[in-house]
Amino acid sequence: MTARLSIIVAIAENGVIGRDNGLPWRLPSDLRYFKSVTMGKPVIMGRKTFESIGRPLPGRDNIVVTRRTGFTAPDVTVAYSLDEAVTLAEGFARARGLDEVFIIGGAQIYAEALDRADRLYVTEVATAAEGNATFPEIDMGAWHEVSREPGERSEKDSAGFAFVVYERSSH
Repeated sequence: MTARLSIIVAIAENGVIGRDNGLPWRLPSDLRYFKSVTMGKPVIMGRKTFESIGRPLPGRDNIVVTRRTGFTAPDVTVAYSLDEAVTLAEGFARARGLDEVFIIGGAQIYAEALDRADRLYVTEVATAAEGNATFPEIDMGAWHEVSREPGERSEKDSAGFAFVVYERSSH
Protein backbone atom coordinates (compact mmCIF):
# COMPACT_ATOMS: atom_id res chain seq x y z
CA MET A 1 0.00 0.00 0.00
CA THR A 2 1.28 3.44 -0.90
CA ALA A 3 0.94 6.16 1.70
CA ARG A 4 -1.26 9.15 0.90
CA LEU A 5 0.80 12.20 -0.08
CA SER A 6 -0.61 15.25 1.69
CA ILE A 7 0.36 18.90 1.60
CA ILE A 8 -0.14 21.12 4.63
CA VAL A 9 0.12 24.87 4.13
CA ALA A 10 -1.16 28.21 5.43
CA ILE A 11 -2.11 30.56 2.57
CA ALA A 12 -3.08 34.24 2.71
CA GLU A 13 -5.96 35.55 0.60
CA ASN A 14 -3.43 36.73 -2.00
CA GLY A 15 -1.59 33.39 -2.20
CA VAL A 16 1.36 34.41 -0.02
CA ILE A 17 2.83 31.67 2.17
CA GLY A 18 6.12 33.20 3.29
CA ARG A 19 8.34 36.22 3.58
CA ASP A 20 12.15 36.09 3.72
CA ASN A 21 12.18 32.38 4.66
CA GLY A 22 9.71 32.95 7.50
CA LEU A 23 5.98 33.26 8.03
CA PRO A 24 4.32 36.64 7.34
CA TRP A 25 1.93 36.27 10.30
CA ARG A 26 1.80 35.02 13.85
CA LEU A 27 -0.74 32.22 14.25
CA PRO A 28 -0.02 30.04 17.30
CA SER A 29 -3.41 28.33 16.74
CA ASP A 30 -2.28 27.23 13.27
CA LEU A 31 1.05 25.97 14.62
CA ARG A 32 -0.87 23.80 17.11
CA TYR A 33 -3.07 22.49 14.26
CA PHE A 34 0.03 21.75 12.15
CA LYS A 35 1.57 19.82 15.03
CA SER A 36 -1.58 17.79 15.71
CA VAL A 37 -2.05 16.85 12.04
CA THR A 38 1.59 15.94 11.29
CA MET A 39 2.68 14.41 14.62
CA GLY A 40 4.13 10.93 14.21
CA LYS A 41 4.09 11.10 10.41
CA PRO A 42 7.00 11.60 8.01
CA VAL A 43 7.44 15.21 6.85
CA ILE A 44 9.21 16.36 3.69
CA MET A 45 10.59 19.89 3.43
CA GLY A 46 13.04 21.87 1.40
CA ARG A 47 16.39 22.90 2.83
CA LYS A 48 15.40 26.56 3.21
CA THR A 49 12.29 25.57 5.16
CA PHE A 50 14.39 23.31 7.38
CA GLU A 51 16.87 26.12 7.99
CA SER A 52 14.05 28.56 8.82
CA ILE A 53 12.67 26.09 11.40
CA GLY A 54 16.19 25.63 12.72
CA ARG A 55 15.85 22.04 13.93
CA PRO A 56 14.11 18.78 13.09
CA LEU A 57 10.45 18.66 14.08
CA PRO A 58 10.15 16.36 17.11
CA GLY A 59 8.06 13.20 16.87
CA ARG A 60 8.28 13.01 13.08
CA ASP A 61 10.69 11.55 10.52
CA ASN A 62 12.20 14.68 8.92
CA ILE A 63 13.29 14.45 5.28
CA VAL A 64 15.07 17.47 3.81
CA VAL A 65 15.24 17.89 0.03
CA THR A 66 18.30 19.73 -1.25
CA ARG A 67 20.49 19.99 -4.31
CA ARG A 68 23.48 20.76 -2.09
CA THR A 69 25.73 17.74 -2.12
CA GLY A 70 27.26 17.10 1.26
CA PHE A 71 24.40 18.75 3.16
CA THR A 72 23.89 17.09 6.53
CA ALA A 73 21.98 17.91 9.68
CA PRO A 74 21.45 15.92 12.87
CA ASP A 75 18.32 13.77 13.04
CA VAL A 76 17.22 14.37 9.45
CA THR A 77 17.32 12.23 6.33
CA VAL A 78 18.64 14.05 3.27
CA ALA A 79 17.14 13.48 -0.19
CA TYR A 80 18.34 14.98 -3.46
CA SER A 81 14.96 14.97 -5.24
CA LEU A 82 11.29 14.99 -4.37
CA ASP A 83 10.99 11.47 -5.81
CA GLU A 84 13.69 10.21 -3.45
CA ALA A 85 12.10 12.04 -0.51
CA VAL A 86 8.66 10.52 -1.19
CA THR A 87 10.17 7.03 -1.49
CA LEU A 88 11.98 7.50 1.84
CA ALA A 89 8.86 8.91 3.53
CA GLU A 90 6.72 6.02 2.27
CA GLY A 91 9.31 3.60 3.69
CA PHE A 92 9.16 5.30 7.10
CA ALA A 93 5.34 5.28 6.97
CA ARG A 94 5.19 1.60 6.01
CA ALA A 95 7.59 0.66 8.82
CA ARG A 96 5.35 2.44 11.34
CA GLY A 97 2.01 1.30 9.93
CA LEU A 98 1.08 4.82 8.79
CA ASP A 99 -0.94 5.72 5.70
CA GLU A 100 0.05 9.37 5.21
CA VAL A 101 3.16 11.46 4.59
CA PHE A 102 3.35 15.26 4.49
CA ILE A 103 4.89 17.93 2.33
CA ILE A 104 5.42 20.93 4.64
CA GLY A 105 7.13 23.44 2.32
CA GLY A 106 8.49 25.62 1.03
CA ALA A 107 7.31 27.17 -2.19
CA GLN A 108 9.55 25.16 -4.56
CA ILE A 109 8.65 21.83 -2.95
CA TYR A 110 4.94 22.70 -2.94
CA ALA A 111 5.08 23.61 -6.64
CA GLU A 112 6.74 20.31 -7.47
CA ALA A 113 4.45 18.22 -5.25
CA LEU A 114 1.02 19.74 -5.96
CA ASP A 115 0.28 17.57 -9.02
CA ARG A 116 1.21 14.43 -7.06
CA ALA A 117 -0.66 15.17 -3.85
CA ASP A 118 -3.81 13.31 -2.79
CA ARG A 119 -4.93 15.69 -0.02
CA LEU A 120 -4.44 19.35 0.89
CA TYR A 121 -4.67 20.68 4.44
CA VAL A 122 -5.02 24.42 3.88
CA THR A 123 -5.18 27.04 6.58
CA GLU A 124 -6.90 29.95 4.86
CA VAL A 125 -5.44 33.06 6.50
CA ALA A 126 -7.80 36.05 6.35
CA THR A 127 -5.22 38.65 5.38
CA ALA A 128 -3.44 39.90 2.28
CA ALA A 129 0.10 39.34 3.52
CA GLU A 130 3.24 40.85 2.11
CA GLY A 131 5.69 38.18 1.10
CA ASN A 132 7.97 36.74 -1.53
CA ALA A 133 6.85 33.10 -1.46
CA THR A 134 3.50 32.02 -2.87
CA PHE A 135 1.58 28.79 -3.21
CA PRO A 136 0.89 27.64 -6.78
CA GLU A 137 -2.64 28.21 -8.04
CA ILE A 138 -4.91 25.34 -7.06
CA ASP A 139 -7.04 23.99 -9.92
CA MET A 140 -10.32 23.69 -8.01
CA GLY A 141 -11.68 21.45 -10.76
CA ALA A 142 -9.25 18.78 -9.58
CA TRP A 143 -10.12 19.02 -5.87
CA HIS A 144 -13.19 18.87 -3.68
CA GLU A 145 -13.58 20.27 -0.19
CA VAL A 146 -14.16 17.59 2.44
CA SER A 147 -14.11 19.72 5.59
CA ARG A 148 -14.03 23.35 6.68
CA GLU A 149 -13.61 24.45 10.26
CA PRO A 150 -13.48 28.12 11.26
CA GLY A 151 -10.45 28.72 13.46
CA GLU A 152 -10.91 29.85 17.04
CA ARG A 153 -8.88 33.06 16.92
CA SER A 154 -7.04 33.87 20.14
CA GLU A 155 -5.62 37.27 21.02
CA LYS A 156 -2.18 35.92 20.05
CA ASP A 157 -3.25 35.19 16.46
CA SER A 158 -2.52 38.07 14.07
CA ALA A 159 -5.36 37.18 11.65
CA GLY A 160 -8.52 35.14 11.36
CA PHE A 161 -8.32 31.75 9.67
CA ALA A 162 -10.12 28.55 8.70
CA PHE A 163 -8.86 24.98 8.44
CA VAL A 164 -9.93 23.45 5.11
CA VAL A 165 -9.22 19.95 3.80
CA TYR A 166 -9.41 19.10 0.10
CA GLU A 167 -9.11 15.73 -1.58
CA ARG A 168 -8.21 15.15 -5.19
CA SER A 169 -11.31 14.46 -7.28
CA SER A 170 -9.42 12.05 -9.54
CA HIS A 171 -5.77 11.26 -10.05
